[in-house]
Amino acid sequence: MSPTPPPFWRAALPVVVCLVLTGCSSDAVDAASDTPGGRVSAPRESAKDAGPDGTGKPEGSEPAAAPVQLSIASIGVNSPLMRLGLNKDGTVQVPPAEKGMTAGWYTGGAAPGERGAAVLIGHNDTRFGRAVFHDLKTIRKGADIAIRNDRGAELHFRVTGTETVSKKTFPTEKVYGATDERVLRLITCDGAFDAQGHPVDNLIVYATRS
Repeated sequence: MSPTPPPFWRAALPVVVCLVLTGCSSDAVDAASDTPGGRVSAPRESAKDAGPDGTGKPEGSEPAAAPVQLSIASIGVNSPLMRLGLNKDGTVQVPPAEKGMTAGWYTGGAAPGERGAAVLIGHNDTRFGRAVFHDLKTIRKGADIAIRNDRGAELHFRVTGTETVSKKTFPTEKVYGATDERVLRLITCDGAFDAQGHPVDNLIVYATRS
């Protein structure tokens, strides 16, 4: 472990299709902070795709069940799920450092179990020590990921693979792109540290509905 706390996703970078990029920081992240380091990407919902309430659901349809608890027995993860939206500057919110043992669900994507990519974000470490996704790098293909939603249902996903990517070349479309499948992505920081103590990579775990 580096004596310098690793960063979490923060900085924004505009691109043609209005993607939102966020960087990794162990400190609580807000729009005013200037955290250097790599990036994780999340696309904005387009007006074309969003429903009247901004969720992408047709008017009058029942909203998707929200995830409230995440369990990965094989690596000892059992965490409530907080909701993560967008900051005022368009960057994706992340769990604050003081809630490092709590993962978050990005509400701009699909809800787990719905068609599309559901994205969960968690710290690896914060200035307070190890965090919820500290051992995510040890997860194996075929591992079970269980998510309980606010209607009491427990959904299961099977890990299909993992990928470590440079934060400079984060595969936005692969992670957040539209799909008819019911898939799940877990994201945290990973890799070596740069000269400023920032991890240079992201770890992505891919899973499909069991």
